[in-house]
Amino acid sequence: MKFEDIEVEDVDFGAMLEESFRKADSNSDLVDGVVVRVDETENHVVVDVGRKNEAIMSLDEIRDEDGSIMFNEGDNISVVITGNKGERPIISYELAEKRAALAEFIEEYDENEEYIIEGEITKKNKGGYIVDVAGLEFFMPKTLSYISHKVNPIGKKVKALVVKVDKEKSNVVVSRKELIEREKQEVQDIVNRLLENKAIVLGTIKKITSYGMFVDVGGIDGLVHYSQISHKGPVNPSKYYKEGDEVNVIAIDYDKKKRHLSLSIKDASIDPWKDIHNTLKPGDTVTVTISNIEPYGAFVDLGEDLEAFLHVSEISWDKNVKHPKDYIEIGQKVDVQIIEIDKDQRRLRVSRKTLLPKPIEEFAGAHRVGDVVTGTVSSVTDFGAFIKLGAVEGLLHNQEISWDKSVSAKDVLKKGEEVTAKIIKIDQANGKISLSKKVLEDSPITKFGKKHKNGDIVEGIVKDKKEFGIFISLENGVDALLRQEDLGPLKEDEIEKGQKIRAVISHLDPKNDRIRVSVKRLKKQEEREALNKLNQEQDDTMTLGDVLKEQLKK
Repeated sequence: MKFEDIEVEDVDFGAMLEESFRKADSNSDLVDGVVVRVDETENHVVVDVGRKNEAIMSLDEIRDEDGSIMFNEGDNISVVITGNKGERPIISYELAEKRAALAEFIEEYDENEEYIIEGEITKKNKGGYIVDVAGLEFFMPKTLSYISHKVNPIGKKVKALVVKVDKEKSNVVVSRKELIEREKQEVQDIVNRLLENKAIVLGTIKKITSYGMFVDVGGIDGLVHYSQISHKGPVNPSKYYKEGDEVNVIAIDYDKKKRHLSLSIKDASIDPWKDIHNTLKPGDTVTVTISNIEPYGAFVDLGEDLEAFLHVSEISWDKNVKHPKDYIEIGQKVDVQIIEIDKDQRRLRVSRKTLLPKPIEEFAGAHRVGDVVTGTVSSVTDFGAFIKLGAVEGLLHNQEISWDKSVSAKDVLKKGEEVTAKIIKIDQANGKISLSKKVLEDSPITKFGKKHKNGDIVEGIVKDKKEFGIFISLENGVDALLRQEDLGPLKEDEIEKGQKIRAVISHLDPKNDRIRVSVKRLKKQEEREALNKLNQEQDDTMTLGDVLKEQLKK
């Protein structure tokens, strides 16, 4: 864009520049003078400038960078008369130096070359601003400043283009507006090419933030939002990239008002989900890298911009996993099995434990029903206790804790306590192990059977009445069943709880924990015993004559 193409007010920049100096330097004039006296005590220098009175100037104006005084008495010196104090002229050597430097710049200025300056705004007036560039003062009209009237520009660093040089009036006009408009057009041209072609371009990461990365593409910066980095979904850019890295990107949008270019890294790569079912299927075994660990599971990297979720329950066959980090760590490579592919939701689920031997299978290979094992109580419930046996758990049900049926796990067991029990069942299909502690001791019926046998007469107290019979409590808490058909002469409706009943043992089975008794059999047994006794008594009272008579009859 040429200077003459910029639409600005029809103004005389030379007049503006003169106006900008008029108030501050109304009597300014560049003259040659002679140093009359250097007074270090008063810190000033007296200069003869050809006026009625000699001029006085601060000694600091003629010191070099090391603080040394550059002029001596009698030396010629060029100064600018900036005003008067009473009848004494006020002069400036620094301003004369600037005038000389500006004159040199103007003299060497080539209209065929482009000059871009960078300086600081030091003054402001109605017409515009003075931009100081290493001591040179250039004029920037407000119409070419691109600076809002609401902003205080003093001290602002600006870049501008030299647009007019008046050698006769020794002034230079610069434009910030043209540079900005030119840059905007260049940016727009680049953006148009990027958006129209949708081509993949190589960019350089300039800055990484929590919400994305700024990438330089062809001289302009675009933002790659954290959701546009990976096909995995939103990711933390600092985990994958560092400033200075080169990345392939595609332009996806441009906000002209905000001058905001949006870029995408993931759109510049093949979407692995497009043909996911051609590359993976449930049941496949893949090697992954643990990328992130949470209390509820871990995220694993499959490569090819794919990520899967490994739930805490799929890490180990151990049902008491407290935290995944106890089994895996970030960066670790592990083998997992694909258990779910949801293309619509872009979700992959994997399992590690399915590739590990099932603990129940290993346990069953090393143990048999009847084996005695020792474990630790891992938890106590209302129905029993779970006993940890290495990598598996066995259930010690309440009814298998003691022969006393009133005893429960909560009464006698605590978490962490060591327990010895016998395996009474191994269910591999359902992963269950049943244990018994009571079978390690003789049951009350077994103890009872060591002292009694079938046919023994016992006495017990009625404990309970059922439709099929009556339970009576014998010695040491042993219960026996008196069935309806074994009541004999007793009538069921006349029997009450707490009543004593004598009966004979009709069936004694310690293995199955059963005892049956019979009053009916007892009655017959007593009758038979009475008859035998009677016959015996009769045999004892026979005389010799009775015997001879009996023999004669035969």
